Amino acid sequence: MKMRALNFAAAIFAGVVLALCARAVRIAFQELTGSVPVHEMPHEPKPASQEQEASSKVSTPAPVPAPAPLPTITAMPPAPTPPDSRPSVHVPEMPPEPPPFSLPYPAPPEPAAWRSMAAEERLKDARARLLPKLREELAAKQCKLGLPAYLRLFKDSRELELWLQNGPKEWTLFRKYPIACFSGTLGPKTREGDMQAPEGFYNVTAKMLNPASKYHLAFNIGYPNDYDLAHKRTGNLIMVHGDVCSVGCFAMTDAVIEEIYLIVEAAVKDGGSVAVHSFPFRMTAERVQSADPTHLDFWRELVPAYEVFEKERRVPKISVEGGRYRAK
Repeated sequence: MKMRALNFAAAIFAGVVLALCARAVRIAFQELTGSVPVHEMPHEPKPASQEQEASSKVSTPAPVPAPAPLPTITAMPPAPTPPDSRPSVHVPEMPPEPPPFSLPYPAPPEPAAWRSMAAEERLKDARARLLPKLREELAAKQCKLGLPAYLRLFKDSRELELWLQNGPKEWTLFRKYPIACFSGTLGPKTREGDMQAPEGFYNVTAKMLNPASKYHLAFNIGYPNDYDLAHKRTGNLIMVHGDVCSVGCFAMTDAVIEEIYLIVEAAVKDGGSVAVHSFPFRMTAERVQSADPTHLDFWRELVPAYEVFEKERRVPKISVEGGRYRAK
């Protein structure tokens, strides 16, 4: 009996050993051959046609209808501008730089050389270069050095006119020069540092000539005058000078100022004076009517002096009465 039980246990043990050995052999075979048990195989893939059909059912979005076109918007015409009975105002534009202007004289020395000269040396140089031909130019207009002279400045057109009196009641326009540069806009100078070139009536005497100027040659026009002082205007040393740049003055270029200077110098030599009248523009009735109203009251005070010379060809006598210009 005891022997039978031992045989049974041995049989069971042998069976277990055989099962474990079989499993070990099977695993080793799978590793060698790469085969996979059926129960571990992945699911069989669906046919491509079925995948495409399923994909089309899931991922294809429903067609989106095209947006309706936007309605066309027609711009409304602008409202008509009501008629304006006021006169149009002329808004001046500063003219472009003047065209090149030549005179029949040898050119001045280079600026560096000129600055090294003393005042008398400068004048000697300018007279030697200009006077022979200048006398010819004056004679062609029945004029000569030493005649009374009169200067008119027009800021709008950037012109300086030089007139000479060659008869008791006869004034001849000797030359019209382009103003190379002046600062500011149309309108009077009212205070120091406003960068404005003056407008009004001034006089040059011999003591106002400056042959030692940093701007080649120059003369002071006499700002501020009695009118300017009556209106508490400030500033000084306003010149007509050479060079091509200016702050509050009138720059004429080196070559041009030499001719003007020599004529003015001769006119004031024996105690005379040269009137310098500075206008914003030619003071015609039409031009004044269309002018910027900002300075219109002041500009109307300049009209009588302009008209006296235009109509009578004589330089008017200017006075200041009650803070206003008077021309006779």
